[in-house]
Amino acid sequence: MARLSAWWLFRRLKSRVWAIKRIGRALTQFVPMTRDVISGRFRPVPWSAFGMMALALAYLVMPFDLIPDFLLLIGLVDDVIIVGWLLNRIDQRLADYRAWKQGDIDIASSAHSAS
Repeated sequence: MARLSAWWLFRRLKSRVWAIKRIGRALTQFVPMTRDVISGRFRPVPWSAFGMMALALAYLVMPFDLIPDFLLLIGLVDDVIIVGWLLNRIDQRLADYRAWKQGDIDIASSAHSAS
């Protein structure tokens, strides 16, 4: 029975590898994007990404959770799910930054021409 559940979990994780990649990409690009925003090289500022990162960090350090952390495995699972979902959303908000970093578009001029 345990072997069956481990196999099911492995298959489930394998089908969700895209989400894990997006979470990793959000984590690796957020700090460089923050540096570029602070130095003024990247505009417009993705305020929603900053807000979601603050929310994810707050959820991790707050003692109040949907499921308390003292319920070891189950308490940590809700943290992983919620923070993972927020990081997935952050990755979506960083699409303009990735395009700017690759040199595909000039974000500053396209933002001014859109207004």
